[in-house]
Formats: sequence, structure tokens, C-alpha cells
Amino acid sequence: METRPIGDVVLTRYEPTAPGTGPLPTAADHHWLALACELAAACPPSRTAFSVGAVVVAADGTELARGHSREGADPLAHAEEAALAKADPTDPRLAGATLYSSLEPCARRASRPAPCAGLILDAGVRRVVTAWREPDTFVTGADGSGVLEAGGATVVVLPEHEDRAKAPNGHLLGG
Repeated sequence: METRPIGDVVLTRYEPTAPGTGPLPTAADHHWLALACELAAACPPSRTAFSVGAVVVAADGTELARGHSREGADPLAHAEEAALAKADPTDPRLAGATLYSSLEPCARRASRPAPCAGLILDAGVRRVVTAWREPDTFVTGADGSGVLEAGGATVVVLPEHEDRAKAPNGHLLGG
């Protein structure tokens, strides 16, 4: 971005361009991802699915919707699916919104025809912040982040929230 001499030192400022770097996460990203992790803890436990929380937030910081896995009467609902179902699909703020999910959105699923990564892209959301990449526990080789990025979305992983996201899933992870 810039190179300039300062005395006998050369200052070089640059913006990272490697895949997955994007802008640095903000305090708001940490706040909303922590809320998504709290929502994951509210999930009814399951031996066949992860407990996940999700929050959709407009660019101005307004919460548009939230959800968690197995919310309400739907034992197959994923968190992102539950949150997006509550958001107004005609809301123009979705195009600038960020979806925060305690677990990487799914790229494939057996319980529904549309995986969460596709639902997110279909809703127009183009930024996703997550705490934890989906392990091969239920779906081998799933790459929700790859699907999202191929669809034009930016994916930010904040691994410092991973332990909190994993906590309600300890029974599935051998912990």
C-alpha cells in the first residue's frame, strides 16, 4: 500500500491479500460470535448432529435474526437455517450483513436438500464469521467455507472462540 523512508529506515505498509485473510476482525465480530457460541449451548443435545448457534447482523450492527440447531419443533433445523428463516428475505440489509456461526456452515447434509452454505448465499449474505471448521464427524470432506468463498462470500475464522463453540459438542468429540 505504501513505502516511504523515515530517517535511515524504510516503512512499508501493506494489506494482506492471501485467501481468507480479508479485513481484520473487529470487536463487534468477537461480540456476535460469542453470542452465537452462547446460542449453541441452548441446543437440545443430539448424538447425530452438532449444537450450533447463529446470528445475522446488518452492517450497521443491527441484529436481524438468530437461531440455533434443533430450535423449536424442528429436530433437523440447523442454526443458520433457523436464523435465516426468521430474517425478512426482502430486507436489503442482508446483502451487507454478516452471519456469525459457532461452526462452519455445512456444505452437504443428509437431512435437507439445501446445505446452509447455499442458504446463506441464496439469502444474499456475503460475509460469514465462524469459530470452528466442521470436522469429519458426520460428513467427510465438507468444505462450507470453500462453497461460500466460491459463491463470492468472505469467510473469517476466529479460532480463539473454538473451545467455546466445541463445549456443547463434547459428547460428540470424545471429550
